[in-house]
Amino acid sequence: MDWIPWAPLAAASLHIVEEFVLPGGFPAWDRAYRPGLRRSITPRFHIVINGLLLMVCYDAGALGRSPWGIGLWLTVTALLFANAVWHLVGAVRTRSYSPGMATGLLLYVPLAAYGYAYYLHSGLASPPTAILAFAAGASYHLGVGNALHRWRVRRRKA
Repeated sequence: MDWIPWAPLAAASLHIVEEFVLPGGFPAWDRAYRPGLRRSITPRFHIVINGLLLMVCYDAGALGRSPWGIGLWLTVTALLFANAVWHLVGAVRTRSYSPGMATGLLLYVPLAAYGYAYYLHSGLASPPTAILAFAAGASYHLGVGNALHRWRVRRRKA
């Protein structure tokens, strides 16, 4: 079995366990880190967003090394990479441990670096595809996620 297409699903699963089970505490940490978005950081939101993440990771694995699978894999690992950076920045800013930071830095960052290098070097992905996938994947943590939370906060106040 080819492990690369399935690696994001395994990494994301371990990351979610770190955030919510062992050691857990991510929702409370996130609300403290972003108090202006507190109303949007709900259990339902976490279930939906993490459920979608696991579904997309599964899809990347199921599509394998097809062109669509590789594009999705690159997009998903860019999102995971950006998530690791987000956890690190949050931990530095709060001077506290961000649940999810360990798996983010130990799994997400090397996985994205290895996968991007592998798919580009092997010719299975072109540089424009890799750049577009990285921009799309990282966009959630570069603004789309905060915009979504701000919209949810405004909607809850109304």
